Amino acid sequence: MKRIASWRRGGRVGLLLALVIGWLATTTAAAVPRLETEGVQHYTLALTWHPGFCESRSRPPRECREPALREGAEQGFVLHGLWPSLPARFAARGVDRRRWWREGCFLETPRPEGSFCRAHPPLDLPATLESALDAAMPGRASCLGRYQYAKHAACLELTEEGYFATAVALVEAVNASAFADFVALNQGGEVRRNALIHAFEAAFGEGTDRALRLECGGRGHRLLTEVRIAIAAAHLADFPAAQSLVGQGRGRCATRIRIATFD
Repeated sequence: MKRIASWRRGGRVGLLLALVIGWLATTTAAAVPRLETEGVQHYTLALTWHPGFCESRSRPPRECREPALREGAEQGFVLHGLWPSLPARFAARGVDRRRWWREGCFLETPRPEGSFCRAHPPLDLPATLESALDAAMPGRASCLGRYQYAKHAACLELTEEGYFATAVALVEAVNASAFADFVALNQGGEVRRNALIHAFEAAFGEGTDRALRLECGGRGHRLLTEVRIAIAAAHLADFPAAQSLVGQGRGRCATRIRIATFD
C-alpha cells in the first residue's frame, strides 16, 4: 500500500510540476511580477490535507463531494492560500495583527455578502497557469481562489498572475519534499505530532521546525487538516532553503494525529 501511495502521489506531483514548467515556458523572466515585500515581513503558505479537511466538514463543499475534483488531491497537499503578514501601512493606521489576520484586504474593500464567488471577479490568468492552479487548488470549485486573492492580495497591488504563480510553485516544492512523502506514506493511520515536526525539520533543514504550524480538526483535534509554513517575504524565491523559513506559533493538535485518506 505504501508503494502504491508513493507512486500515486509522485504522479500528482509530476503533473503539477509539468503544469508549472509549462507556464514558465510561456513567460519571460522580465514578465514575471515580483511579490510585494515592502512592509510585509513574511508570508504564510497554508496547505490543506484534502482528505482531512473534507472529513472535518459537517457540510462538505463541492470539491469534497465530487470524485473528479478529489482525484489528484489524494496524495499531496493542496493550496489553501498564501497570506502576507500585517503590512506596515495597515499597522501605521492602528490595525493589529489579529484584525489583519481576520479581515485582510476587506478592511479597505468590504467583502460582498454571499458565497466566495462574490468576493472577486473571475481570475484572469494565462491558460497554463490556470491549469496549474486547478491542479493545486481543488477549492477553486467553490471560488476559493477568488476569495483568497480578494482577502490577501488585492489591496497590496499584487497581480493575480504573480500571486498565484508564486503560490503554485511553493506548493510544488512542498509536495516534492521528504516531508510530503512522510505524510502521504502514513495516510490512513496515526503518527505522533512530534514525528510530523521532526519530518519537516529533516526535510527542510536543522532549526526549521518552528516554521511549521499544524492545524487539526475533529474531536480532540486529532485529525490533520492543514499545515502552515512561514516564509520570509524577502526570501520567497529561495524556498525551500532553510534560510527562507521563519518561526511562528504552534497549532492545536493532539499528541497523536490521524492522517485521513479518501475511501
